[in-house]
Amino acid sequence: MVKPDGVQRGLVGEIISRLERRGLRLVAAKVMHVDESLAKRHYEMHAEKPFFSSLIEYITSGPVVAMVWSGDKAIEAARSTMGATDPIEATPGTIRGDFGLDIEKNLVHGSDSEESAHREISLFFADDEL
Repeated sequence: MVKPDGVQRGLVGEIISRLERRGLRLVAAKVMHVDESLAKRHYEMHAEKPFFSSLIEYITSGPVVAMVWSGDKAIEAARSTMGATDPIEATPGTIRGDFGLDIEKNLVHGSDSEESAHREISLFFADDEL
């Protein structure tokens, strides 16, 4: 997902291009506004953490581009291309390393496992959108 700051900064095309050049295939994409209910379901694993409310406020602050990617080791490849969650620690050449400065506004989200990918895809896409 390209988060609100990535959309606002006009980085959607760059992010998609990097993932495509990596060898991943875009299966589904849509521009949408995440409402509070969806945001809370998406980030439910962080509900008890002190930054939960700021996460919800941020992800609902503007449009996002939700996407589904496929390919060999797609999760690992996408996360490697995105870079470390904290952009200051992200390697140059990664999306966050090249374009990010703020750990809370870090441009992109990617599932961390096959299980979370299935859960997140079902939150953002209907079966007939894939």
